[in-house]
Amino acid sequence: MTDSTLTASAAGGEFLGHPRGLVVCFFTEMWERFSYYGMRALLIFYLTQHFLFSDQVAAGIYGAYISLVYITPVLGGIVADRYLGAKRAVTLGAVLLIAGHTGMAFEGATAVETVVDGETVVLRDPLYLQIFYFSLALIIMGVGFLKANISTLVGSLYRQNDPRRDGGFTLFYMGINVGSMFGALICGFLLEFGGFSWGFGAASLGMLAGLIVFLRGQRLLGGAGDPAKPELLKRRLAPGINTEWAIYLLALAGVLVFWQLMQHRALVGGLLGAFLTLMILVVVGYSFLRCGREDRNRMLVCLFLMSYQIIFWGLFEQTGSSLNLMTDRNVDREVLGFEIPAAAFQSVNAAFIILLAPLFSMLWIGLGRRGIEPSTPMKFALALIQLGLGFLLLVYGASIADNPVAVGLIWLILLYLLHTMGELCISPVGLSMTTKLSVPSVVGMMMGCWFLASAAGNFVSGQIAAMTGSETVGGEVVDPAASLAAYVEVYSAAGWYSIGFGVLAMLLAPLLKYFMHGVR
Repeated sequence: MTDSTLTASAAGGEFLGHPRGLVVCFFTEMWERFSYYGMRALLIFYLTQHFLFSDQVAAGIYGAYISLVYITPVLGGIVADRYLGAKRAVTLGAVLLIAGHTGMAFEGATAVETVVDGETVVLRDPLYLQIFYFSLALIIMGVGFLKANISTLVGSLYRQNDPRRDGGFTLFYMGINVGSMFGALICGFLLEFGGFSWGFGAASLGMLAGLIVFLRGQRLLGGAGDPAKPELLKRRLAPGINTEWAIYLLALAGVLVFWQLMQHRALVGGLLGAFLTLMILVVVGYSFLRCGREDRNRMLVCLFLMSYQIIFWGLFEQTGSSLNLMTDRNVDREVLGFEIPAAAFQSVNAAFIILLAPLFSMLWIGLGRRGIEPSTPMKFALALIQLGLGFLLLVYGASIADNPVAVGLIWLILLYLLHTMGELCISPVGLSMTTKLSVPSVVGMMMGCWFLASAAGNFVSGQIAAMTGSETVGGEVVDPAASLAAYVEVYSAAGWYSIGFGVLAMLLAPLLKYFMHGVR
């Protein structure tokens, strides 16, 4: 047990069998996810209906944004490990997020399509378009400092082999999805009845609530998340500027970089590939040069399992882009005479997690006591198989629909159910795995690598979503039947590929388990 873990436990005691500090992390992340997923539920519609981008361009912007959101935790994790500590990093991230979501609420006038010299041209207000891109940049940097480090704080509350760890991360993950569910529901309905500025404004208020919770709950975390070497932060680098303030200024400079990257999206893929290659080399080099045999094997297994995320999130993240548009265009959303806003369905996945996360937590604990709990590699394989089955069920539902704009809602719900079950087998388990298999001194960096792998998957998701693009006029699809056919073709391939990779992962699971040296 580390000193910080002891301090945190002593400071907060326990709540329902877990350290009280988990409550602070739970509610901080809940409000952060409220803001993030509330905004994300609206984003694809903001791009296609407000700015009148084509489906393909909107998918590219969406994919670039969510991939950058998952790249920055690598930087945030490293900076927190070496300098700031997780607490300061989370606070900085929250402030940037509040600013970003507030900026999104300034929407300006809706774009207009006009004909110039026989060609259709879209006229967009350049000022508000730049505000939009800059707001996305603030959110990208804010998530980078908050996301990896709030998860690291959760891990620091438990001993390395504490049997409560997976259960704690699953409960933490449930908190994420409480925020996700209410964020999508509230922002989705505010979009329907108040407009985009109302939905984005609610996201900003949610993040403000998260910052207040975190600042007021510091004592329950004890020494967990404090800087490893506080004296480094006070080191003077220039007149009036010490290391801590230099980090804050560099964070703002990073916002300017991401502001430009969102407008030059072709660079994002290259940047992501280079960053991914660099981090693989860093982790492999560290594993061979600085670790003993068992630690080295665990680090390499951890790195390999992270690659599964590229497949999983590349397909799963159709939820916020192509699946969101399909729900709006091709699914019968009327229930008891009321048509539910398409954006509100972004809450279904989160609602299922809230229902199922405690059951999965108890399932893993119960199976563990009996010595039959699936290994982490096997859980990842199950995630991929369930993901594929979800797509194939929706494809079947679309194939029996009498009307291309009236696909049965039940098939969409079943997809979300299977995808949620898959998510619970990979995401909270993966967060826990990263803190268990990583050498303690670089757990923040490895948590950043976990989110970097997610970034790669999210970037791929944008490329896949672009394959489903349909012709639109004024933000409305021209041919619903052709639109549905495009979704069916892409989702059918996605389903079979995911199942195939899942079966392969099952075959590899025993070998990977061997090299984990007793860590489950």
